[in-house]
Amino acid sequence: MNRSQLILTVSGLLLVIVLFFFGNTIPPKKDPPPMMATATAKPTLQFKDLLMKAKQRLTPEQSDRVIRMENSVTRGDVKEQQISAYKQLASFWKDSIHLFEPYAFYNGEAAKLESSEKTLTFAAQQFLERLLVEGDPAMQNWLATNAKVLLEQALQINPANDSSKIGLGACYILGGISDNPMQGILPVREIAQKDPNNLYAQYILALGGKKSGQFDKAIERFLIINKSEPDNIEIDLHLAECYDLKSDKQNAVEWYTKVKEKVKNPNALKELTDRINILKQ
Repeated sequence: MNRSQLILTVSGLLLVIVLFFFGNTIPPKKDPPPMMATATAKPTLQFKDLLMKAKQRLTPEQSDRVIRMENSVTRGDVKEQQISAYKQLASFWKDSIHLFEPYAFYNGEAAKLESSEKTLTFAAQQFLERLLVEGDPAMQNWLATNAKVLLEQALQINPANDSSKIGLGACYILGGISDNPMQGILPVREIAQKDPNNLYAQYILALGGKKSGQFDKAIERFLIINKSEPDNIEIDLHLAECYDLKSDKQNAVEWYTKVKEKVKNPNALKELTDRINILKQ
């Protein structure tokens, strides 16, 4: 198995486990590409294209309902009316159609108009949670771009919010929205240095290290989290994958085995068993 195949295999395994055990209501449609691959052009998505595709799933009655709600946004000359319309659209896409992208977008639009730190950070978190498990670069970029706008507005309200600073850093580190990832790394690293027990900062830096192929640095930070959260299966799997990708078979088997002991899903168990057997050969 060559390195590209290895990356695809273990990245796919990580996505399988995360989706089984960490509750994404609407999982990403695409498997992750090799983490080490770099694109020559910035991948971009436009919400109008995502919305057009989403509307293809609607019945005629649902389509008419959406049109009425969309029209109420454009007709609303009072901010509260627009907020209400955006919230209705968000609820429709979430509760009736179960599609993440239009739900998150309209939820974010309502939060921008409400302009409270609580609503802005909540809306941003919806994008960030999906960003952490999304494998498609274009979708990563779209998620990070939307979260960035919300977090920047939240930080204008409360510049001292470390969680918002870390989230904004994650947009740069994981979202491909800048050619200079240090723009995101430095503020998050500063928070982690100030407070090594800030596990959110450690997690984002660990993910950034793994994405950039700095597996030893990633392992160091994942181990910090593991010490505080020994039952966190996602961290166990990240550790297994990092060891796997740096060709440390012994430690990879050890951590994959820890994960295997905690899972019940037959498909996940098979993926883990197969990977462990390959590493033992």
